[in-house]
Amino acid sequence: MSAAKRKRKNKFGSLVFWRRAARRAAVCLTLISLLFCLTANWFVRHPLEWIDAKYDSLPDFLVSGLVCIGEPFADITDSWGITGSDAVCEIADTSHIGGRIFFAGPPVKKSPKAPDDIIISEKGEFTIGYSNRLRHPVWCAYRIPEEAKFPIAKRPGFKKDKAFKSSPKAADYAKTGYDRGHMAPNYAIMSRFGEEAQRKTFLMSNVVPQTPELNRGIWREIEHRSADLFTSKWGNVWVIVGAISEGCETLSGTDIDVPTAFYQIIAVKSDSDIRAVAFLCNQEVPWKTWPRHHIVSIDELEERTGFDFFSELDDPIEEELESQTPTRLPPTGFINAFKSLKIHFKDF
Repeated sequence: MSAAKRKRKNKFGSLVFWRRAARRAAVCLTLISLLFCLTANWFVRHPLEWIDAKYDSLPDFLVSGLVCIGEPFADITDSWGITGSDAVCEIADTSHIGGRIFFAGPPVKKSPKAPDDIIISEKGEFTIGYSNRLRHPVWCAYRIPEEAKFPIAKRPGFKKDKAFKSSPKAADYAKTGYDRGHMAPNYAIMSRFGEEAQRKTFLMSNVVPQTPELNRGIWREIEHRSADLFTSKWGNVWVIVGAISEGCETLSGTDIDVPTAFYQIIAVKSDSDIRAVAFLCNQEVPWKTWPRHHIVSIDELEERTGFDFFSELDDPIEEELESQTPTRLPPTGFINAFKSLKIHFKDF
C-alpha cells in the first residue's frame, strides 16, 4: 500500500475525523430544522381557507408536517412577543379604566341586529344580558382577578333560573346533540370567587346551546388561557362573551334558539396602555383549532352583533383600539408559552 493510500485510510479511520463529521452533520440538521420551523411558522399564519387549499397543490404529508410543527411553534413565538402584533392603545394613565365587572361599560345596542328584549341581570361576580325571546343569554361580562384563591370543587347540577319565566330546564338540552355551554365560565369564576359564585354559573340563564367541538375545544381553551395565563402576565382580565343569533335553528323539541356563532372579547391593561383581543367562532368550528385563526377586530364584531363595546372609552381611544386586528393573543412570557401548549393539548 502506498504512503498516500495509508494516509487517506488513517484520515478516514481517525476518531477526530468522525467527530468533526458528526458536528458538521448536527449543524446542518439544526439549520434545516430551524428553516423548516420558520417556514412552518410563516405557513400557519395564513387563513385556514388558504391552508386547506394547499392540500390540493402540495403533498399531504408536507402540508400536515408544516401545520403540525408550525401551530405550536407559532404559539410559542407569539407568547414570547417575537412574532405577531397586538391591538394596543397607549394611554398616559389607565387607572380610571376597568371596573368590578365591565372594562369600559356594558354592550350598548346600536343597530337592529342586536335583540331588543335584553334584560340585564347582575349575578354577583358576573352580569348577563338575557333574552326571553331567545331563551338564553345574549352576552355576559365578568372580570378575572389575578389570584386564584379557591380549589376547584365538584361541578354542581344545572338549574332553572327562577328569575326568568322563560329560563329553560336542564332537561331541555338532553339528547339534542348540543352541550350546555357556559357564558360565565365555571373554572374562572369558581377559582376566584368560590362555590357560591360557581353555582350561579350553572343557572340555565347562563347557558347557551354549543356544539361539543366548540364547547370542549377552542371555547374552553380561550377561557383557560384567560384565567391561567393572561392573569399571570397582566393581572386583572376583563371578558365579554356573547352569542350571535340569526334565527336559523331551535333546539330539538323546544323554542330555544341555537346561536349561529359566539364571540369573546378579552381586555387587559398596564400602567401605560390597554390591549384587547376578540375571537369569533361559528358553531361548526373544527375540534381543537388554534385560537389565532379566529381573531377578529372589535369593529367586525360590532358590525356582526349590533352592539357597541367599550362605549365608555374616549372616542379616539375606542376607535383606535377597536379598528385594529391582532395577529396573536397578548404575549404571556417564556414559561406561559409552554403552559399554553398544555392547555391546548389537554384531552386531545
